[in-house]
Amino acid sequence: MAAETTAAGPDAATDGAPVAAAIPPERLLLGPGPSPVHQDVLDAQARAMIGHLDPWFLKVADEMADMLRTVFRTQNQLTYAVSGTGSAGMETAVVNTVEPGDTVIVGINGVFGGRIADTARRAGADVVALEEPWGRVVPAERVASAVKAHPEAKFVALVHAETSTGAHQPLQEVGELLADTDTLFLVDTVTGLAGVPLEVDAWHCDVVYSGTQKCLSVPPGLSPITFSPKAEAVLDRRSSTVRSWYLDVSAVRRYWGAERAYHHTAPISSIVGLHEGLRKVLAEGLDARWARHAEVGRLFQEHIQDRDATLLAQQGHRLPQLTSFGWPQGVDEGALRKRLLEEYGIEVGGGLGDFKGTAWRVGLMGEGATHDNVDRLLHAIDELLEG
Repeated sequence: MAAETTAAGPDAATDGAPVAAAIPPERLLLGPGPSPVHQDVLDAQARAMIGHLDPWFLKVADEMADMLRTVFRTQNQLTYAVSGTGSAGMETAVVNTVEPGDTVIVGINGVFGGRIADTARRAGADVVALEEPWGRVVPAERVASAVKAHPEAKFVALVHAETSTGAHQPLQEVGELLADTDTLFLVDTVTGLAGVPLEVDAWHCDVVYSGTQKCLSVPPGLSPITFSPKAEAVLDRRSSTVRSWYLDVSAVRRYWGAERAYHHTAPISSIVGLHEGLRKVLAEGLDARWARHAEVGRLFQEHIQDRDATLLAQQGHRLPQLTSFGWPQGVDEGALRKRLLEEYGIEVGGGLGDFKGTAWRVGLMGEGATHDNVDRLLHAIDELLEG
């Protein structure tokens, strides 16, 4: 006899009960991202839907690109927001500049330098890895030696703000080194943009990408990116097809240019939200915003050391907006983080890679970089450590 079967209705998984609306709990986001988002940005993303080729939306997108140029401190025409998170920006930067057989030089001092190297290898490049201990920066002298040994290198890549360690990588000296060569300077500033000084043009950076969910305080989903004229020339000289259809800049830039040629449907609501977030950044002023992050981050770093925590990033090269630190022996960092979230509604990040299981990563980024948030976090930590 055949086994009896029952057709499951649409509510079978919930025993007939309707699915409740997804309403998130209240959280104070002080981890490595996303950062807190201003209600004005959330409201902007909730506005009425409109077509991605509508003249109103194209005007908003152009304004957004102009504001990105201001925040990047660049005149680069090819500046836009990749339809994807910061990792999509990284892939866009790498796969459009690399061709099979190219040599690239990549500084690796944390997770995200390693991801650049991995992506470059997948695109067919030979990677010269400049590895440094986690938390330290890549010395300009090491880059200079590598470039001298590999003058054919397509690019040098460095992570401006290493989210996994809190290391703040100097860029200017390397940019000057590469300015009069054929080698591009590729920079990951996912956690850096609008949090610490960045001068794309003055520092001779050629391909620079970021993310919206860090110091811009916009929900994740877009990756601001900019290409210098030197980088555009490399794109135009390609002899092989870019190893991504979706992220191929030669097609995407036709949409962002005067031609407005369809490539994919832009994430309209996300771009409107980024437009509002950039308006807030520029209303505050970049210098003021950098100073706010520096002051708040310094305050937190001073006080967390009073709790016997050890800062893990190299002294003199610590990001103010992303602090990695280790707890003393005997402190169960995972259990402490869990209680901080459950009992106080505060999210912080755990360590990655070499720091996993021993470290915290605290982000004081964008809307989250305030004295009140530092006080609230330290008060909660004190009560947990005493309890």
